[in-house]
Amino acid sequence: MTTRTDHTADRPISLTAPSGIDRAAHHRLDEAWLAAAWSHPSTRCFVVSGGQVLIDEAPDGRTELVMTPSFEAPLTEAHRYFLGIDENGVSYFALQKDSLPGRMDDSARPAGLREAGLLLSPREAGLMVHAVALENWQRLHRFCSRCGERTVIAAAGHIRRCPACGAEHYPRTDPAVIMSVIDDKDRILLGRQVHWPEGRFSTLAGFVEPGEAIEESVRREVHEEVGIAVGEVEYVASQPWPFPSSLMLGFVAHATSSEINVDGDEIHEARWFSRDELRAAFESGEVLPPYGISIAARLIERWYGEELPTRSAF
Repeated sequence: MTTRTDHTADRPISLTAPSGIDRAAHHRLDEAWLAAAWSHPSTRCFVVSGGQVLIDEAPDGRTELVMTPSFEAPLTEAHRYFLGIDENGVSYFALQKDSLPGRMDDSARPAGLREAGLLLSPREAGLMVHAVALENWQRLHRFCSRCGERTVIAAAGHIRRCPACGAEHYPRTDPAVIMSVIDDKDRILLGRQVHWPEGRFSTLAGFVEPGEAIEESVRREVHEEVGIAVGEVEYVASQPWPFPSSLMLGFVAHATSSEINVDGDEIHEARWFSRDELRAAFESGEVLPPYGISIAARLIERWYGEELPTRSAF
């Protein structure tokens, strides 16, 4: 890394700022405590459905997560997830529903994490990430992987138990590596996946395989996708990415070769860019920057030396 990128290195990564919420995992199995917390007048809750929540514009211009006191919450079955407690003792819950509730004033609107994660406060974005990750896991893991019996929700949404064989299943998180690949000419390698529109380029990424160290996963993925050999690998930061259940582990990968040979299965096109070339490509519209919420944008910025052009989340 060159010194010109130092002033972007500490720019926060979306969805990772401290939320000020204590997840208070020790309360998840205490049904009496959970019942008391749910009935407390200060408790706040919100609905999550299909990865979306309701957001609204506050009078001061801020975007807020639509939350209500628990006694005003819409009816739900057992799909109620305890998310934690703030420094004032307020408890937060998410309710999983088949659809989002309507609003009498029609001012609120549904939004997913790609949009809301850039607009909400760190606290509300953190609550939403937690809720969306749990909802995704709950929807996709309703049956026991050991015996096939339908499981039941436990631990305030953080465990599914099998009533037949007694197995306990926990929320799944899939580790994935994402990397800015830099060569000895200080160029960055960006690729376009086969299903992406023309002009959309980003960093390379892929899932960690069983029994594989994350550094080796970086080297394998880069070589498989674009035929580039990687030597030194530097860890940068991580980002929860519940689409539906990934944890993105960000790296800088130092290339020891430069001849590109795309695999054609995942990557359709890959190119080396100098900073001037990438700036010109942004300005002409030839290359679209990654979404601002993505850790990919932060990895590119660390090399680029300044913020990337803003791109809509839609």
